Amino acid sequence: MTDVEQLLRSALAPVEPEGGFSERLESKLEELEARLTELTDDAAGELGDWEAGAMRDPRNWHRPVAAAAVVGLAGGALVVVRARQQHRKRDANGLRSLERGARDVGNLVRRRLERG
Repeated sequence: MTDVEQLLRSALAPVEPEGGFSERLESKLEELEARLTELTDDAAGELGDWEAGAMRDPRNWHRPVAAAAVVGLAGGALVVVRARQQHRKRDANGLRSLERGARDVGNLVRRRLERG
């Protein structure tokens, strides 16, 4: 084996993360999921509370537009976080996990809009 091959093998060798990294990552993801759920729920509540009659005046559009953006962004991130967690727990197919996560978040938003 040449020196170049040996250097490449040592440079590309897998590196194990330090102890406890996986546990810390999972803990942070659980915190992120809780926060994203809260944001999505609050933004969906804001949309649910908005009155359709206010649509006539464009000066009133900033709150529902911002709430819709938060629902979209936080809801999308929540789908990804939940899909990752489901994938790890169930060793499921990635697309099925995304589908399940999207369905869960869609139900969360739908329930909040119906409540509001």
